Amino acid sequence: METTRHFTSTVYIVNDGAVALHRHERLGIRIPPGGHIDRDELPHEAGLREVKEETGLEAELVDETDAVPAPDGRVLPQPRHQMLYDINVHEDGRVGHQHIDHIYYARVESREIDPHDGEVDAEVWEWYNESELEKSDIDPDTVQFALEAIDVVADEAAIEN
Repeated sequence: METTRHFTSTVYIVNDGAVALHRHERLGIRIPPGGHIDRDELPHEAGLREVKEETGLEAELVDETDAVPAPDGRVLPQPRHQMLYDINVHEDGRVGHQHIDHIYYARVESREIDPHDGEVDAEVWEWYNESELEKSDIDPDTVQFALEAIDVVADEAAIEN
């Protein structure tokens, strides 16, 4: 049996030392904005689209990708991490479906969540600061990425000021 793989993009959005996560109804876990990359999108574009659709917020990626003098090309923002997640594992251990996830960090100017129609309800979103993340029962990888995103955005703000 062949494993189906889909490319996805996830963005940890940070505002004032906290990251936004929502309770995913079907999965029963807290996760940041994200979803599948459409055929006509680049990974970072998909992530920013998902943030806008799921939260109504405009996000700005915190990107440390170095410029390359390439007259016939352009540098794309590099994800902070790329993860392979097993989505559908059969009883015999075979993996039927996987996500290749591009993980980005971004800042947003507001905590006013107002999703587009048909997307995640605003009530399922919560902002978590470092202390709340460390005390939570949220999946360890989500906590690790969220804490790292908070640090990266704070470091970027310190450099800018």
